[in-house]
Amino acid sequence: MKLAPILDPGARKPGPKPAQVDLHRVFFIGTAMWLAASVICLVLVLCGVDWAFKSLIVCVSGMIIGVALLTWEHFNRWYYRRLGNQR
Repeated sequence: MKLAPILDPGARKPGPKPAQVDLHRVFFIGTAMWLAASVICLVLVLCGVDWAFKSLIVCVSGMIIGVALLTWEHFNRWYYRRLGNQR
């Protein structure tokens, strides 16, 4: 283990270039997966499965967080896309 990069910041290798990402796609797919899981849990609740109601609450919470993240991404897209274009 080399201690020079720890003791002397000038001896460090340059960090990797930031990756260009599309958070809209990631948040949308995640929210869609929570939606599919909530439909399954809703069917189980209607069938009378005891534990399914708590799972349905978790799935609906996941969808709410996903919609909030999609809203955040819509208003902050310029900021995180700009970071990926830096060299």
